[in-house]
Amino acid sequence: MDFKLTEEHIMIRDAARDFANSELLPGVIERDDKQEFPTEQIKKMGELGFLGMMASPEYGGGGMDTVSYVLAMEEISKIDASASVVMSVNNSLVCWGLDTFGNEEQKEKYLTKLTTGESIGAFCLSEPEAGSDATSQKTTAIDHGDHYILNGTKNWITNGSTADFYLVIAQTDREKKHKGINAFIVEKTWEGFEIGPKENKLGIRGSDTHSLIFNDVKVPKENRIGEDGFGFKFAMKTLAGGRIGIAAQALGIAGGAYELALKYSKERKAFGTEICNHQAIAFKLADMHVAIEAARLLVMKAAVDKDNKENYDLSGAMAKLYASQVAMEVSVEAVQVHGGNGFVKDYHVERMMRDAKITQIYEGTSEIQKIVISRSIING
Repeated sequence: MDFKLTEEHIMIRDAARDFANSELLPGVIERDDKQEFPTEQIKKMGELGFLGMMASPEYGGGGMDTVSYVLAMEEISKIDASASVVMSVNNSLVCWGLDTFGNEEQKEKYLTKLTTGESIGAFCLSEPEAGSDATSQKTTAIDHGDHYILNGTKNWITNGSTADFYLVIAQTDREKKHKGINAFIVEKTWEGFEIGPKENKLGIRGSDTHSLIFNDVKVPKENRIGEDGFGFKFAMKTLAGGRIGIAAQALGIAGGAYELALKYSKERKAFGTEICNHQAIAFKLADMHVAIEAARLLVMKAAVDKDNKENYDLSGAMAKLYASQVAMEVSVEAVQVHGGNGFVKDYHVERMMRDAKITQIYEGTSEIQKIVISRSIING
């Protein structure tokens, strides 16, 4: 398989890299420390087209392929994983979901604002008793003729307080099980919608993660996505693409940590020479580099599968599983290469180590990815 990048791919990658270093790097430590959402930076990302990369140009999107998206995600994630998770959710889950499955009216009303960054979106699946298990939804949407009444709680929602529009998965008819699930577009300003406290997280502290409460929220029937009972399929298809975005994020975190470790090892001296000349450090760098390149191939394979309209459930799950493992392992080793300085915020790698952990958890834990992978290989 040929993974040679086109001139356009290289241009997009370089643009994302330049933006990350010029706009995201300044203040990234302070934003993490204060749990401060990168409001101005996200606005600029929208203006540059990073928030609707794969959406149709007729709705303000970039019309780009998945390879372009993962290249940009990787570069943004090397510097600020909090900004890249906002980018991931808005691109992979919200914009892609609406562009692929929404009707014309929904695209005109919502997608055109989401692709440009005028509005931000959130994807609401996880619940206190149902993480990525869409079949166990406790949130209900009861049909009242021309509208639904939405009740329930969603948690661990990225962009929880900053989003304007929310894609909410809810159970309409419990007797139908997964065929009784629907997806709805909910607006922030609607009566009965409440945003819970902000989570105090280990990593990606600059992104805002909240619980959301729906108390008799009236949702117009025209805000249902797809036919009645389409919600489960919508959630599964959307999450499958979301895994590719998170795999790219994990790859970026690993790459950023590795680059810092390599640079530091060439500057720091011990026992009369730069520490990169000591075999103990050199071997660490070699292992890190190999792991990152292997992860990159898996991520690119998943992106190409999606672009070629092939089934990417397996390749996406493998990319997400392995890249998240690499992000964790490489960031830990990057701290080790820095020694005592690695434990200090000013050197960035301790933040990357904290950020890396979430890539093994959201969009389905590593254990869930193994379920997807094992089922695929067993069932052919």
